[in-house]
Amino acid sequence: MFVLPPPPRYPSQMGYNGTPGAGHIIPMIETNNILTTPTGPEYQFLVGEGLYVLKEDLHLATPPPHPSEAPITNPNPLATTPQPATVGTRVTLINLDVGPLPPSFYRVTSRSEGPPGSIQEHPDESGKTSSSEIRSSTSDGGRLNSTDAPPSSNTNANNAPAFGEGNTLLAPATSKDASKKRKPKNNMSKSNSSFISRVINHENLTKKLQDRARDGLFAFANINRAFQWLDLSSPSKQEYLTKILFTKAHCLCHDINKLTKSSSHIDVIMGFSTGEIIWWEPITQRYTRLNKNGVINKTPVSEIRWIPGSEHLFLAAHMDGSLVVYDKEKEDAIFTAEDHDPRPSQDSSSSSSSASKGDQAAKNNNTNNYYYNNNNNNNDNNASAGTGFKIQIHKSVHSKSQKTNPIAVWKLSNQRINAFAFSPDNRHLAVVSEDGSLRIIDYLTETLLDLFYSYYGGLTCVCWSPDGKYVLTGGQDDLISIWCPEEKQLIARCQGHRSWVTSVAFDPWRCDDRVYRFGSVGEDCRICLWDFGVGMLHRPKLTGGRGRGISVSSANKGMLVDGEINGEDDGVRGNKNGGGGGGGGKGGVIPHEVEPRATVAMLPPVLSKVVDDDPLCWLEFTEDAVMTSCKSGHVRTWLRPKEGGVLEEEKKEF
Repeated sequence: MFVLPPPPRYPSQMGYNGTPGAGHIIPMIETNNILTTPTGPEYQFLVGEGLYVLKEDLHLATPPPHPSEAPITNPNPLATTPQPATVGTRVTLINLDVGPLPPSFYRVTSRSEGPPGSIQEHPDESGKTSSSEIRSSTSDGGRLNSTDAPPSSNTNANNAPAFGEGNTLLAPATSKDASKKRKPKNNMSKSNSSFISRVINHENLTKKLQDRARDGLFAFANINRAFQWLDLSSPSKQEYLTKILFTKAHCLCHDINKLTKSSSHIDVIMGFSTGEIIWWEPITQRYTRLNKNGVINKTPVSEIRWIPGSEHLFLAAHMDGSLVVYDKEKEDAIFTAEDHDPRPSQDSSSSSSSASKGDQAAKNNNTNNYYYNNNNNNNDNNASAGTGFKIQIHKSVHSKSQKTNPIAVWKLSNQRINAFAFSPDNRHLAVVSEDGSLRIIDYLTETLLDLFYSYYGGLTCVCWSPDGKYVLTGGQDDLISIWCPEEKQLIARCQGHRSWVTSVAFDPWRCDDRVYRFGSVGEDCRICLWDFGVGMLHRPKLTGGRGRGISVSSANKGMLVDGEINGEDDGVRGNKNGGGGGGGGKGGVIPHEVEPRATVAMLPPVLSKVVDDDPLCWLEFTEDAVMTSCKSGHVRTWLRPKEGGVLEEEKKEF
């Protein structure tokens, strides 16, 4: 008789001393953060400018599952048991005081002129702006936060209209004291919410805030169901100022409003695996819970950002392919999609003229104006927006129904949105999705401007260059792609990772008007640094005169791989005729073809090194260091090279 072998035995409800629980739930004990300073050649890396050395490794405690959660009966990593969404450790840095301006040249190209949907160069390209001129024109006393987005031309960025301008219903409620910031309504420390498990404040929190250096860095970090507030300027930085533990929700993303930050007020927003959002003010320990129980959207929040220049509006990306604008001060209501587009339209003569021009533009593979002026006449086609050719507006920011959240809802895709980033000129939005798409959106007019696709696989991260000329994306194809929205094309691909790329960022202290430095990290535990300049980015020979929608030569057609073949099979990617699935190109943006490898410049990294034992998930540049984090909670700070280059003894050691 054939007898099946016994099932594998896995530990269940193990105690912290290694003994199994005897049929009852063992109390969970929260562990503390650990700060170490490892040394040795494996904790440093050499680049052209010098030697980067690991200063410290801050290991954030990973919280155990909440006792109310069902025990994991089979922790086999290959098991198909559904697990809460998690992203590892992501960090937001903030300096409440002003910081030094990166010694670089920045010029944001102006989008204020030309027809809607176009991206043009700055009208005065001949003259350069000196660092002193930029300093004198910037706000905050001529100095900017060293951890904020790189400075841009104040003229262009501040001239961008406010999001929802013209809709008086979005004006924030005025208070008697205009300088007094509005606070959330609930006390975090005394909360009896079932969503919040525990709040632990430092016993000397008030004194530590009073005694700390004003120019020191605060860090806000999430790891699974824990969220921590840290003071990186403190000698005991491993001691958290506040630690919040949530019941069954994992914090996936968070952001800080740099417009409202001060020594007495910080606006923090967090997005969770349950779809819920928390607005938290850490100084007063007050919070408000938004999208409670998923009343607006039940899918996890993959990315969340304050809308530039707004004190109360923020944008959240949900994993059903939707972008939702919330107001931190409004109540939530059950959302029903609106069946009309209230956006302001052009006058009749302008519309007819623009429409005829749009038809011609569509023939020339530039349908931006056509879509913008004819969008109101093509709402019937919006049902196909999930295929990616135009934004399906479920609710416009110009809607007259703004008493409750949401403020606006845009459906971009039927697959999850992984990340998005606002352009330095506060006019455009770059969005990357699991379907492998990069969308460039004019979020002020709720208009899709351009649509690109990865070589293959989903795109996972995105960022803009400090001057707004380039967009970086990293993805499941192990590549970083450099896009130029202005020229509407892929500039180069960067090959150096051996697994999915999880984060990309520019180094504003090593960027100027000629050469850009950026970094990337990935699930291969590797950091890569890259340098590129205009001289390195030669226009591909086979694509120099080719517009969108024109098929490539037969010799290269086979290299389109997933791009063309999948587009014909599943109706998502654009085919060689520039159409694509769903509503085709009519009234919308025609997606660009996937460029074959033979026609795109491939850039190697200036550095590629494994810097952690676990997959990396976050990267940030500060004036003094490069910071990385991994999925197991290690936040590492790598000091920049000393002035004068690498010392001889350091070279020998390396």
